[in-house]
Amino acid sequence: MNRNIRQTFFPLLTAFIWGTAFAAQSMVTEHLGPLTFNAVRNVVAALALLVLDLAAAKMIKGRRNMFQLSRAEWKRLLIGGSLCGLMLILASTMQQIGIADTSAGKTGFITAMYIVIVPLFGLFQGKRPTVLLWISVAVAAGGLYFLCVTESFTVAPSDLIVLLCAVLYAGHILVVDRFSGELDGIQMSCIQFFTAMVLAVAGAFAMETPSVQALSLCVWPILYCGLLSSGVGYTLQILAQKDANPTVVSILLSMESVFAVIGGAVVLHERMGGREILGCVLMMIAVILAQLPASSKEKVVKAEE
Repeated sequence: MNRNIRQTFFPLLTAFIWGTAFAAQSMVTEHLGPLTFNAVRNVVAALALLVLDLAAAKMIKGRRNMFQLSRAEWKRLLIGGSLCGLMLILASTMQQIGIADTSAGKTGFITAMYIVIVPLFGLFQGKRPTVLLWISVAVAAGGLYFLCVTESFTVAPSDLIVLLCAVLYAGHILVVDRFSGELDGIQMSCIQFFTAMVLAVAGAFAMETPSVQALSLCVWPILYCGLLSSGVGYTLQILAQKDANPTVVSILLSMESVFAVIGGAVVLHERMGGREILGCVLMMIAVILAQLPASSKEKVVKAEE
């Protein structure tokens, strides 16, 4: 596939799938606990990716499925996929807990903070922050204030939980960046979902009471989130990040917040007030600023160091 298409169309399609999935996630909160929901969606995603990996090996000459890898290759795949799965289940569980007490659109915009948090994590790797990065952090803080802080200066616990989810998703993106260049995207995604599935199933039976009746009421949201949001979306993310321009990909991925608001309005008939709309606008500006390249002057200073 053309590289430009992969690095432009894939993340935009991913953003659309992830954004519209917020409405589906919100719909199941009345019937399923967060771990139960994530368990079944990851079962669907893991099985779908396993079938895809086996089918691709049959159809594409020279391609091996994961069971044909050497021991060393399997070890590397298991490490990368498992770490991605651990970060994914932590982030998605926090998101599902938070979305139960807030709107799909609001959850989408707070989650998009991962785009600002990712470059901030670079501080711990000794990377010098740009002026635009600090500006984006300030703008994002203002956006969060209007989104989360009421006129009586209180923050809902659900907002803090979703913000923690954004931090965890930032960690997930960094882990994907670490391994996506050396592992097969489909196979890495498959191991990711199997890991998330095992952890979520264990947590669901330990802390929740899954029931067949509750699951039967949420079949379509589960299939949408399992097949599209998880199976397709996160696999496209891995494929898009491989040898990609991080600025372009990150900006396109951050569009999920816009699609989350649209999906919440169309499917759930959610409405935002002027204060929340201003917060959304500020956060979108922060997301874009965080991904803009450094100025020529900053690049020269960095080079001299």
